[in-house]
Amino acid sequence: MTWLIWRQHRTEVCVLGLLVGMFGIALLVLGTQAHDLFPGGPARCAGDAGVNEACAASFRRLDEEYGFVENLLAGFYLVPVVIGAFLGAPLLARELEDGTWQLAWTQAVPRMRWLAAKLAALAAVTVTLTGMFTALLTWFRQPFDAWEGRFQYDAFDLEGLVPVAYALFAFGVATAAGAILRRSLPAFGVAFGAFLATRMPVALLARPAYALPLTTMEPIPVGGSKDQEAPSFADWMIERGYADATGRRLSWTEYYELEAAANRAGANLNQFLHARGIQQFKVYHPADRFWTFQLIEAALFVAVAAVLIGVVVWRVRRRMI
Repeated sequence: MTWLIWRQHRTEVCVLGLLVGMFGIALLVLGTQAHDLFPGGPARCAGDAGVNEACAASFRRLDEEYGFVENLLAGFYLVPVVIGAFLGAPLLARELEDGTWQLAWTQAVPRMRWLAAKLAALAAVTVTLTGMFTALLTWFRQPFDAWEGRFQYDAFDLEGLVPVAYALFAFGVATAAGAILRRSLPAFGVAFGAFLATRMPVALLARPAYALPLTTMEPIPVGGSKDQEAPSFADWMIERGYADATGRRLSWTEYYELEAAANRAGANLNQFLHARGIQQFKVYHPADRFWTFQLIEAALFVAVAAVLIGVVVWRVRRRMI
């Protein structure tokens, strides 16, 4: 059975393995050079340590020499989707396209055992390839994470558990679509489209609601910066603005009116706002929620993948022909 699965899917496995290997070598070369910009390691420049001149110089060089690479990697959140869809789409669709299901399902191996073996083998390859790719990408991004934190969209979607969950989601969608459409290429397209249609609502609407965000309220510092930061740089800022003395949040129109009034009066803006009891508020998720959010989002995508695989099992059990 293992030999047969390898014969049927070795092309996809080899192509994906080659691509992940090529990306991995490029990331190792570029990542080693980027890490060398931080003699003590990127972690020592995170947070408060990042204000010293040596770290500031390292971050400037990182942005100048490798900022374009980070921008390119922002689109690599689709790589796990490609891996999962590329392996899942032909799992059943190829058998149905080529008519080999008639042979595969009438041999000594029962069709449910045949399906279980194929699902387990290709899902394992999906997890392995995506896990290797994610580990390399996470290591490469360490200097950027020390600078920006891990809650940024181009970091959260590339690191931790969610890339593997994305891959399994694409694998489940592609397998189910292949069982229904009976064509590999359309099944791949459906998986790709389903992920794109799902990711944005999850990232923009669901993810901020995984936990109740924290809120800080601070008075305007007299004579200081009007943008004094309370949360850490690595925290995920949801909203920030100004509120009156009662805690009512001001619209930006109201704030600009106060700013214009301060200018007309020739007063210092901070002193003008402080005298009127204006406060700064910040709504954010702290950086230590990163793994909690990763677990929640990964569980969501894996749960959908499991439901879709259940649909596939149900259809195969009913012969689907």
